Amino acid sequence: MKVLVTDPISEEGIKILKSEPGVQVDIETRLTKEQLIEKIKDYNALIIRSETQVTKEVIAAGKNLKIIGRAGVGIDNVDVPAATEKGIIVANAPEGNTIAACEHTLSMMLAMSRNIPQANASLKSGKWERSKFMGVEVMNKTLGIIGLGRIGGEITKRARSFGMEVLAYDPFTTAERAQQIGARLTTLDEIYEKADFITVHTPLTPSTKHMVSTAQFEKMKKGVRIINCARGGIIDEAALLEAIKSGKVAGAALDVFEKEPPVGSPLLEQPNIIVTPHLGASTAEAQINVAITIAEQVLNAFKGLPVTTAINIPIMKPEVMEKVKPFLPLAEQLGKFAAQITDGQIKEAIVSYNGEIAQKDVTLVTVAVLKGLLDVKLGEPVNYVNAKHIAKDRSINVAETKLAETGDYTNLITLTLKTDKGETRVSGTIFGKSDARIVEIQGYRVDAVPSGTMIVTRHQDRPGVIGKVGMILGKLNINISGMVVGRDAVRGDAVMILTVDDEVPAATLKQMISEAELYDAKYVKL
Repeated sequence: MKVLVTDPISEEGIKILKSEPGVQVDIETRLTKEQLIEKIKDYNALIIRSETQVTKEVIAAGKNLKIIGRAGVGIDNVDVPAATEKGIIVANAPEGNTIAACEHTLSMMLAMSRNIPQANASLKSGKWERSKFMGVEVMNKTLGIIGLGRIGGEITKRARSFGMEVLAYDPFTTAERAQQIGARLTTLDEIYEKADFITVHTPLTPSTKHMVSTAQFEKMKKGVRIINCARGGIIDEAALLEAIKSGKVAGAALDVFEKEPPVGSPLLEQPNIIVTPHLGASTAEAQINVAITIAEQVLNAFKGLPVTTAINIPIMKPEVMEKVKPFLPLAEQLGKFAAQITDGQIKEAIVSYNGEIAQKDVTLVTVAVLKGLLDVKLGEPVNYVNAKHIAKDRSINVAETKLAETGDYTNLITLTLKTDKGETRVSGTIFGKSDARIVEIQGYRVDAVPSGTMIVTRHQDRPGVIGKVGMILGKLNINISGMVVGRDAVRGDAVMILTVDDEVPAATLKQMISEAELYDAKYVKL
């Protein structure tokens, strides 16, 4: 086996590869695109970090390539669809920086509490201002954690050792799991009301963008302190600035920003905001960990062992894969769609198959549904390998049902999500070879292409509703490119799917609900 390493990675990972009999490792960094295309044809594995661009042309030239390993989390420099089509595994190292991110978050919290960066700068400028930098203790304070994944869990354990009470919000975590690691699962409103410190650890999605904004700051206790070492954009920076100026927020610690680098940001001018340049994963240990992880995954691929951090699944030759392959994109989109219109903590996911597909092995299709579902909510990578494991770890019961009867469709996939707040049901099918459609939402017949950005509403079917929604969007220059309405009866209840060309702020959805008297409105991005 020949492995090409084109970006610098820790020597620990190189040693693991070289210690395996029959493995040849070549390290050649700073290759041009043309040089990489010429060289890659001789290699079975490619290991990169963020610098090497693995384009469609590079992948096409990799005649013997079996796996691409990214020593880190992000894989935006890899053309994953092209790799998948060629049956090449793409793997990353999602857990290598967990402790680094956890410790950086706690470091920022403590530094903010004791004004350490400000005091350091003052003393180095020749001043001695002890009274100016009076701090606060974290012991006996309440820490609110939004997002209780791997990083949030590690923070919980360490915060408890500081003598802090930990409140946590995570729609995909059970109260039992939270209790096991020392947190009490609660609502966002209770966190805003009671927490002395609030830290966010969620992915940046349409539903989490600006999830902490003016309305949320108004609910917080005076003197709260905010930490964001997750993703820029989760916290509304303009709203944070106003909350800092008003005195509602006593301090903030930011490692990430909506625009990076944050050149000219007024946040940098505030004396009670401390900042770092996206250093959450920047430790020597984290870089060693990701190198070791990716080396092990590359070796697993050649030993026939599971590649547990694979972010794709190769399109394989076996007959079973060919039969279900057309349904995988639909299944994943159904999961993503349902996750974004569902409220509450998911307890059960039931995937039902009707028609011809019910006679096939649909194991992989169910996994695709889970991947889409969990992708939306979790701040950790979800793939075809770990989706079922993550669902089980989050106490989500997964069930399959099959019925050979075709009904109105030759093939039909239905996802039913049961939560502590109710039940959501979405169905989809494929027309022809690959024309995926959502054909039912909560029992209402619709016909919508599951792609792009959408607004999904529930309302009473009466004159003027659609017009009011259109006027609100029109005033904001949000273009509607498509509309589908389903109803149970004339002037009964209805659902509407609007496909739009632009992002829709949460405030706009609230305005639509109020002015058009909708039951509900959700923003969905696929």
